[in-house]
Amino acid sequence: MRDEFADVARRALRDQGYSMRAAARAVNYDPAYLSRVLNGKQRPSAKLAKALDGLLGTGGALAGTLPGDDDRARLSRSTANPLRLDGATVDAIAGVLTAYRRLDDTVRPRSVIPATLAQMTEVVRLLKDARGPHRDRLAEVASEFVQFGGWLLAQERRDGEAVRLLGEAVELADEVGNGTLAAQALNFKGYLARRQARPQGVARWYSAAAFTPGAHPAQRLGDMLQAAAGLAELGARDDALRMMENAERLTDVAAALPPPDTAYWLTPEFNRLNMGLAHLGLGRYADAVDHITAGLAGLPAELRNAPWTWEHRDALRRATEAR
Repeated sequence: MRDEFADVARRALRDQGYSMRAAARAVNYDPAYLSRVLNGKQRPSAKLAKALDGLLGTGGALAGTLPGDDDRARLSRSTANPLRLDGATVDAIAGVLTAYRRLDDTVRPRSVIPATLAQMTEVVRLLKDARGPHRDRLAEVASEFVQFGGWLLAQERRDGEAVRLLGEAVELADEVGNGTLAAQALNFKGYLARRQARPQGVARWYSAAAFTPGAHPAQRLGDMLQAAAGLAELGARDDALRMMENAERLTDVAAALPPPDTAYWLTPEFNRLNMGLAHLGLGRYADAVDHITAGLAGLPAELRNAPWTWEHRDALRRATEAR
């Protein structure tokens, strides 16, 4: 796999308004050295990667995109000979993906998209020729990588590309029978439909996600609530209320289980946001304000200003104005 640290760091610094010289001054590094790193001509030291993480407020995620020497060697060997794929290599790829997902909580999607798609392409290419006992695990990581690419593209409204990748992610998840990943990709299709102001698509895709075999209870809870919002916007109020009742029956079960690693944000506090969207769709504006406000306040500090929360803040504004 390619090292995309330089691309991500350069774009993230630009999006936060840092010139090369200003960034160098802020982290107390020679501008010429930083320039070589950010232009991909020199590998950064761990110290510089940590300093840029601190400057950008990315909480270690930026440095996490930089594989260690051992992982780089494993990735290089497996890329050259997919038949030699081993568990440590798959773990290394999964670790890089985790770092990219955490970056999405702090930087704009456009900063991460080029590097994510480049890494995703490498992983899918590796999967095509991989064999042996670790291939299924790689397929799961590939599905998650592909759906993450689709999610980023959906946020940036590159709709056609997003739809294609999310469809591929579902197929990869089905190939290995991973209902959690399949449900999450369908969830992202529902998100895109909401961005497109298509309540039919919102109701359809979130319902499909909620009733995907193998979905986690926290996924099913959130998906039912968001399906209810779509149904309410379509005027199917009774169906929306039934969907909400079904969701509320899952509340205790979902809260008793840790969220899936591939959807780490699905906490009870996060699903307060989804409950708020459902109430907003039903015109219960005071309830919507209460749930969305509590949901935002209950997010971990590092997630409260994530770009994906902007949608919920806009929903809160609309509910407040209509109350």
